[in-house]
Amino acid sequence: MKTFIFDIDGTLLDTESMYMKALDKVMIDHNLPHTYEALTKTFGITSLDALKQLKVPAEQIPTILQEWADEIPNHQDEVRLYTGIEAMLKQLHATPGIDLAIMTSKQKYEFERDVTPLGLDQYFSQFVFFEDTKRGKPAPDPILLAMKRAQADPDETVYIGDTQYDLQAAHAAGIKFGLVAWGAKNQRGVSEADYVLAFPEEILSLTTAHA
Repeated sequence: MKTFIFDIDGTLLDTESMYMKALDKVMIDHNLPHTYEALTKTFGITSLDALKQLKVPAEQIPTILQEWADEIPNHQDEVRLYTGIEAMLKQLHATPGIDLAIMTSKQKYEFERDVTPLGLDQYFSQFVFFEDTKRGKPAPDPILLAMKRAQADPDETVYIGDTQYDLQAAHAAGIKFGLVAWGAKNQRGVSEADYVLAFPEEILSLTTAHA
């Protein structure tokens, strides 16, 4: 593989608690309680799609979206970088002929809030955020855009993520999918992953993998 496209939440950063605790509070405030397990099943898709999946009444969605966004920074101390991620990115970035890109459901301001302060953006040449395409994961559009910007060969490209939505988007885009075991939850569909990665350093071995 020559082009590595990365998800962020649940892949590079453990952000689930930050997002889900914020969502839990807002849903309770609106008398729309769900189990924490039900909330986490929406992790990995856009905030709008998450609220639709949770069957939030359409007229309440704009308000809850805004309140959720406002509540998230109150839980930012929950975010952590997975062990071994930066060392892996640094080594991949230094490997001749290898290109790294980001494709995330985060909006750009969220990326700048959660990722930029950690200095991880230095390892990537391309970035695709929520606002860059009309359709997000599991549609292939954001991955296709990342590949276009990176001038990537589909046969030499892999998307690294942690959810069934990541897998569906990768395969819909015609590329391989690498499932990270450290962020993945027990979701249906992830058994179809092309690669299962137990530790970040295992991603380095994909530089010699071919379609």
